[in-house]
Amino acid sequence: MKAVCISKANTIELLDVEEPTIKQENEVKVKIKRVGICGSDMHIYHGTNPLATYPRIVGHEVTGEIVKTGKDVNRVTVGDHVVIEPITFCGECYACKSGRPNVCKEVSVFGVHEDGGMREFVTLPEKQVHQVDSEIEWDEAVMAEPYTIGAQATWRGNVKEGQTVFIQGAGPIGITVLKMAKLRGATVIISDFTNERLALAKENGVDHTINPKEVDSMTKINEITNDEGANVVIDAVGSPQTFELAVEVASPAGNIVTLGFNETPSSIAMMHITKKELTITGSRLQTNQFGKVVELINTKQLTHNGLVTHRFHINNVKEAFEFIEKNPDKVRKAVIEFE
Repeated sequence: MKAVCISKANTIELLDVEEPTIKQENEVKVKIKRVGICGSDMHIYHGTNPLATYPRIVGHEVTGEIVKTGKDVNRVTVGDHVVIEPITFCGECYACKSGRPNVCKEVSVFGVHEDGGMREFVTLPEKQVHQVDSEIEWDEAVMAEPYTIGAQATWRGNVKEGQTVFIQGAGPIGITVLKMAKLRGATVIISDFTNERLALAKENGVDHTINPKEVDSMTKINEITNDEGANVVIDAVGSPQTFELAVEVASPAGNIVTLGFNETPSSIAMMHITKKELTITGSRLQTNQFGKVVELINTKQLTHNGLVTHRFHINNVKEAFEFIEKNPDKVRKAVIEFE
């Protein structure tokens, strides 16, 4: 079968590898239909993902069809359409016992720490697949994993109806955060340096947009909120500057959520945090969000609505990565097709 392997930084190969077989009775075999290309996949390709190991079959945004099941499988059956939950964990460490297996000390992410879904078939435990209605298009189903990132961020920020949420970054993840915040009943402000991305945010229901090249973010947020500030600030950019701004524009008793993996320190005075009694949290992967997201997809409350812009056959995967690399402003979400 065909598989996409990044053998080392800046080297991507389409390999012919052995088709996997079910080895445990709790496993299912999935014929892959779509795999989304994520920013983290591009970082693995460029050698800038600090968590990845090589060689690696990438892909953690995955949807497909069950083609075989082990004897102990009872939640899904052959022919079911599914999305894949891409993390495994120990279940014994403090994080796992606290209900946060996404930050398990031994967490393993499909397509990062272990081979992922950018191949024609995969086998994995039944607990890692979630059934999607067969009437849902593959391009919609493949967005389940990105939506869980948005769901996690809004959960970590404790977003509630009537709050004002400020999202920094209107890329694919920023848009998923926007969608989930609107479903929670929030008023949403989003910022980005690219007006095309802000236009997409408007199509997806944002209430206010800010281009920091055209207007001062803090002045605009104070204007929108009558000088209160944003009750929740979600930083989907992850730069020192955006984190510093988050602390400045958050309202008293506000929440700040950061999704970035930037190792560059920020310069933040404790005064802002203490005086406003801010809650600052990280958000990584997801915890128990797949069931909620799949239900929203199945009921068509979540649709990609222009997020998926480019499709490439697996035979053209090198061209896909090159196109994304050269055209970052044109690509919102690119997917690999396996038909």
